[in-house]
Amino acid sequence: MTTLKIYKLYPGVKIPKHQTEQSACFDLSFHGVAGVPITGYTATNKPIERFITFDRQALTISPGDRILLPTGMILDIPDGHSVRVHARSGLSLKQGLVLANAEGVIDSDYVEEVMVLMHNISDNSINIQTGDRIAQAELVRDLDYAIEESAVRPGVKTTRIGGMGSTGVTSQADTVTITVAEPPPSPLTPRGRGRPKKNVA
Repeated sequence: MTTLKIYKLYPGVKIPKHQTEQSACFDLSFHGVAGVPITGYTATNKPIERFITFDRQALTISPGDRILLPTGMILDIPDGHSVRVHARSGLSLKQGLVLANAEGVIDSDYVEEVMVLMHNISDNSINIQTGDRIAQAELVRDLDYAIEESAVRPGVKTTRIGGMGSTGVTSQADTVTITVAEPPPSPLTPRGRGRPKKNVA
């Protein structure tokens, strides 16, 4: 079995684990240290420094902030592998805290503290505390391949015509036709001044 080794920079760092037997990812937790600045940028691209509170070890992320959150650990990724960092579904949906780079990639030769680049896309300030799970990650095997220049432009491979956005949004298979049946005739036929008369077979 392949092993991903983790080095803790601080005694209180949480070692990640798979939450269920069939979880593809393990969670990454925020680990702030009092007095150590946490850097990032505001919604207007101005550099910022944030600090956690001494009492609750909490950090406030303002609306629009893009900020590097420390995890307090270094991953010893085995050769031929990398770690991919993904957003957590609940955190993204309920609070609007997502990955600023959509997906983080950690190469096997990166041996510094794991940092998670988060973006507050909500209109509210978000408070996180040391130990809160902020992202999820997975160990993946790298494909060994070469990159080389081609003198021949690639030809058409399928029925696709056009470039980016050429396939549209709605598929024919997604179109649903609904047929509304006419209501059955009434068993009573109006007669005279609106008085109904029974139908006679």
